Amino acid sequence: MKQQQPHDRAILLGEYILDNKATVRAAAAWFGISKSTVHKDVSQKLSELSPSLYHDVREILTKNKQERHIRGGMATKKKYELIAAMNKQKEESLNKP
Repeated sequence: MKQQQPHDRAILLGEYILDNKATVRAAAAWFGISKSTVHKDVSQKLSELSPSLYHDVREILTKNKQERHIRGGMATKKKYELIAAMNKQKEESLNKP
């Protein structure tokens, strides 16, 4: 992302989060900035620049925060399923004549 004014960035981040129902982490990755910067922009600057956008973004981020333990559990489940599949494949290749 090219260097932008903080107020422009706050609006862009808010619109991105709203349009994609994105997490702070996803927005940071998309824009190539830190999670801290995203959080500061959408929680402090956006409230002053666009209160209605700020309200909508807060709803999404609150929902994401409530669901993060579920996403974490799903990521762990996926990780161990992948490990099990790799181990099975490795075992099968060793047992072939």
